[in-house]
Formats: sequence, C-alpha cells, structure tokens
Amino acid sequence: MAEDNNKNKQRPNLGNFKPGAKPPKFNPYWIYGVVIVIFLAINYFSFGGGPVKTTWNEVKNTMLANHDIERIVVVNRDEAQVYLKEDSYDEYADKLNTGFGAPSKIGPHFVYTIGSVETFESNLQEAQANFNDSDKVPVEYATVHDYFGELLSWILPFVIIIAIWWWIFRRMSKGAGGGGGAGNIFNVGKSQAKVFDKDSRVSTTFKDVAGLAEAKQEVEEVVSFLKSPAKYTKLGGKIPKGALLVGPPGTGKTLLAKAVAGEANVPFFSMSGSDFVEMFVGVGASRVRDLFKQAKEKAPCIVFIDEIDAIGRARGRNPNMGSNDERENTLNQLLTEMDGFDTNSGVIILAATNRADMLDRALMRAGRFDRQIHVELPDLNERREIFQVHLRPIKLSDEVDASFLAKQTPGFSGADIANVCNEAALIAARKDRDKVGRQDFLDAVDRIIGGLEKKNKIISKDEKKRIAFHEAGHATISWLLEHAHPLVKVTIVPRGKALGAAWYLPEERSLTTKEQLLDEMCSALGGRAAEEIIFGTISSGAQNDLEKITKQAYAMISIFGMSPKVGNVSFYDSTGQNEYGFTKPYSEKTAELIDAEAKALIDAQYERALQVLKDNAEGHRKLGERLLEKEVIFGEDLEEIFGKRPWVREELTAENQTVIEPKTTTEETDQATSA
Repeated sequence: MAEDNNKNKQRPNLGNFKPGAKPPKFNPYWIYGVVIVIFLAINYFSFGGGPVKTTWNEVKNTMLANHDIERIVVVNRDEAQVYLKEDSYDEYADKLNTGFGAPSKIGPHFVYTIGSVETFESNLQEAQANFNDSDKVPVEYATVHDYFGELLSWILPFVIIIAIWWWIFRRMSKGAGGGGGAGNIFNVGKSQAKVFDKDSRVSTTFKDVAGLAEAKQEVEEVVSFLKSPAKYTKLGGKIPKGALLVGPPGTGKTLLAKAVAGEANVPFFSMSGSDFVEMFVGVGASRVRDLFKQAKEKAPCIVFIDEIDAIGRARGRNPNMGSNDERENTLNQLLTEMDGFDTNSGVIILAATNRADMLDRALMRAGRFDRQIHVELPDLNERREIFQVHLRPIKLSDEVDASFLAKQTPGFSGADIANVCNEAALIAARKDRDKVGRQDFLDAVDRIIGGLEKKNKIISKDEKKRIAFHEAGHATISWLLEHAHPLVKVTIVPRGKALGAAWYLPEERSLTTKEQLLDEMCSALGGRAAEEIIFGTISSGAQNDLEKITKQAYAMISIFGMSPKVGNVSFYDSTGQNEYGFTKPYSEKTAELIDAEAKALIDAQYERALQVLKDNAEGHRKLGERLLEKEVIFGEDLEEIFGKRPWVREELTAENQTVIEPKTTTEETDQATSA
C-alpha cells in the first residue's frame, strides 16, 4: 500500500488528458502574444492606483475653500497633483475610484492640467488671497522622467519597420520558395515547377484521352523515347528535344500532358509560362536555369510548360519601347537552355499554347521544338468518343446515345462537351428527374449556344411579329438553298442578348467553296430581306447578321482570292510573324476596289434573298405565322410547308437530324422553349 501511495504521489495530475492523445504543440507566436499583453498591462493599468482627473474650478471652490489640501505638486510644469489631508480623505471617497484602481491614502488623489506655471501660480495666489499664512497650501515642483516611454519612442519605429520588412519578405519567400521560413527569401529565383515522380504520380492516362488519335500517337512516342531510348539511338537517330502542342482552347492540350505524366515512369516537371515572370529583374531567367538544372539531375524526365506564349512571344514587340523587358530576358535564357544541354541527356520539353502565331521564330526552329503537334477541334467520331468518356459518371436514360449527341454538337471542343454533360445533369436535377434524358442534353446544348432563356422579357406584339418573320426569313432561305446549312430549330424566345435564334446543323467539311459561302451569306441576309418585304421597313435586329456577312465578304475578297477584279491574291499573314506591318500590304486604289467588291457581293446576295422570299412568299408567310403561334418550330415544320430538300446528302438524313416531335399544347411548348 505504501508503494501505491508513493506512485500516486509521483504521478502528475493529467486532468482530462486522454491516453494516446497528443499534447498541444508549442507555438512560438504565443511568446509574442504574452509580450504584447504585458506591454499593454504596463501602459494602461496602474497596479498601485492612480489619481482622479479634476478641474481647477473644483479644486478652487471645494478643496481649497474647505482647507482639505495638504500640498500640491507640479509635475514637469504640466500638471498639478493634489494631495488631500488624511482627515479629509473620507469626504471625497465617492469621487475617488474604488476597488483595484483606487488611489492610495498617501496620494496623489487628484490631478489636473495647469496650462502654464505662471497661470497656475496666479490662480492659486488669487484663490488664497484671504487665507492666513498657516492655511496656504504649499507648492512643490518636480521633474519625473519616463525612461520606459522615452526608450520605447526611440525603439518602437525601428521595431515596426523591421516587422513590416520581415512580414513582406516572409510572404514573398512563401510564394517564391514554396516552403515558408525566413530563409526562403533567397529562393525567389528558384523554379516553381511541380514535380511528379514515383512518390506523387498522376492518375490520368491515355485511356482518359478520347479522340485526338494522331496527337496521342505523337505524345505516346515521346513516352516511348524515355522508356527505351536505345531503340531509337542505336540506328544513329537523336531523341527530339521538344514537342509543342498547338490548338484552340479546350481541345485537350493540358490533358495530353497529364496523360504523359501518368504513363511515363519518369519525373515530370509541370509549370505555367507565367510562373517565370516576376516583379524582380532577372528572376525569370534564374528560374529557367534552376528548372533545367533540376531536370538534368533527374534525367530522363519531361518538362511541361503550359501557356508558353506568356514568355515565348516574339521579341521586339514590347509596347514599352527601349525598356529592359524581363520577359525577353527570360525567353533568351530559355532558348539558351534548350540548345545547351546534350542531345541524349534524356530531358524532353513539352509545351502548350493556343497562340502559336505569336511565338518567337527562334523558339519554333528545329533543335528546340522539333515537333509541332496540332490538337484541333474533334470531328464527329472523336466527339462521340469524348461523350462516352464524360457520360460514364452520369445516370443516363436508355434513350441517350453518344452518336446522337455527337451529331448535335458540331464545332464543340472537349471542354464544351464536358460542359454539356454537366449542364444536362444539372437541368435533370432541377426538374427532379432520376435519370438524365435526351431532352436534357438538347436543352443543355441550347443553353450553352444561345444563353439563358428570358421568358419574362417584355416584347410588344409588333416586335414579336417582326422577330418571327425575321427568323422565318432565315429558315426559309436556308431550307431552299443547296449549300446552306440545314435547319434544326427556330425560336423567338429571347436568349441572352438575342431576341430570336436559329439552330443549324453545319456540314463537316475541310474546304469551303465560293458557292457555299455565297449561300450562307444569302441565308444570313434573309432576316433583313424578310422585314423589308413584310413590313416595308427595316430594323436594327439584323446587326449581328450584317456584322457576320461583312467580315465574310472581305475575307472572300482579300484572303481567299474569290474576286475576279482583285485577283488571286491574299493579304492575310497566317504566320503572325510580319514584323513590318505598319502599313496595309496594298495601295489605296486596291483598298477602294476591295470595298467596292465587298459591297457589290453583299448587294447581290441581298437581291437574291429578296427574290427567293418573293418566289416563296406563301410558304414564308405560313412559317412566320406558325412561329408566331408556337414560338418554337423544327425541321419537320419546314418539311411540311416546303417539302423535302432534294439535295440532302446521306449523312444529313433523318438519322442525323434532331428528332423532336412538334409541340402543340401550351405545357409542351414551355418545355420545348426551355432548351
């Protein structure tokens, strides 16, 4: 029992501490907090109590008049401290502070500001004029030094400056070095690249990349270079130094790079072009050097620079003429590093951009980026594969088919298709459905293309009629012309900034003939022509159509060389490397000829649109009235009014058209117009 008692005495009282629980970690910032609390306590709390502030009038009319003051001490020629007689202390107990802050009986008990010593002495002498000499209050003068306050006034500014300096550079070091700590201020020139190696692998593989067969084959070969370099070098070949992924936004360039990181069993350095640029001079070049230094140490490896146009833009185009451009210095260092390491060092550079025309020529030459991999918008088959990838996590109804969805999304990128799938799921959830159906996907496509539907927008009857016949003019001409895109759907329900919209199913083609461009231009002018025929006046509703056909007309003449008078010339610089583009590449006379040809081209198609609508006036009128009544019509309505298109190709038959039954009742029409 004695031993147990000794053990209990030696055992500390842990309170509610649970076995196995970690004690709280000591934080050095607690020390700063304690010091601040002590400082505030010293400055704002007087542990011995302090005198109560009063006024000269109270001292004169009460304390002096009742002979309660023992003495007055003038401190630092600024304030007067009043000491009460011991037998008078109780009379002022209600005015003095009570409790912890009450002044002691010794004093001082009251204090007030005197203004100046001369004024104080004059007032005191006047107040005691009728007093006996024994009753007059003695006055003392004292000088008190606040050594702590004076020292603090000298040190505090330097402490504040040092604290601000330390805080700023600590924040900078966290951003630059990534690890925090005061020493990381010197890491501002270090590389910002994220390293993916055997300890931190990327889960994306080539199986997650749908479509892009040719581009995927190219990057797969890059991975093969790193896995078995001897296979390619034994015949005297050299491993490419770099590959540039070029293509429109959202086509999967970064996804391809992630797949390379997931497939290759080598370190993968990933960073953005903007990570090189910093406010300090020379930091970008220093980070480039550090990046390639780390890459050489971990070779074989892959370095991926996303949005390389941030630093790779052509030199000599800086708007700050004559200044030391930090971006150009970074680019020069990048060019040197890419051409500096050994051929077979095993470091391959991957880069991505959607502005290849802006890149510097020296960056694009062989020996730096040996390969340019073009990642274009997906075609019909590739869109189907992309849909199959993004439809995996979605609960689908049996009517949803990836092939059908691929046909409804021409010109969509991979990112757009992912957005369609997500938007369709949100629409289905909004309607409290258990599965996502075909109509949800069609509504999502309409939402992305046309914008949010505005059913509450106030439109007068006259405006609504004009909009209906305007859109009917587009639909009529596009149905009757051979090369115009076939119509899928027309609506006069406002979406976004548009008061009406028409959906077409463009043909998948690589080349466009002059006849096809003219038919598309005539179809775009159908709305303006319909307004002139039906109402005898025109409105501002054709502004978007006119903007489109004006650009198209000038492109046909000055870029595609489709004007007999101007000739087979093209004034367009597709490379974007024209360094002497201060003037137009043609004379003023040619400019006038281009303007005249563009106007003649547009006028001819406008007259053609007028003639087509006049020849089919009855059908146009029926279509406009049906659109005004139902607000949404489909290709079946045009086929009923005008008949089948005789030149419809096999790939644009009913299988490729949007198969939606025409809406008749009010409830069904509301569902259709929610697209």
